[in-house]
Amino acid sequence: MPSQREIYLSSNGDRWSLYRTDDGRVHVIHQANLSSGGSSETIEISDFLAHGRMGPEQQALIRLIGSLTN
Repeated sequence: MPSQREIYLSSNGDRWSLYRTDDGRVHVIHQANLSSGGSSETIEISDFLAHGRMGPEQQALIRLIGSLTN
């Protein structure tokens, strides 16, 4: 069964969630806020982290990954 976990909610209402499919693949889903159209985008984790910038949404994912070792 697919599962989803919110990793970051921006002050403007954009949401980023970690999503695992039935076959075990994991992606990040970006859901734009309603005033921006509310569209969603599925992003490979490697692409999400490899864009060269570490915005708060990338930092939130890194913190979540780090918490797995606690």
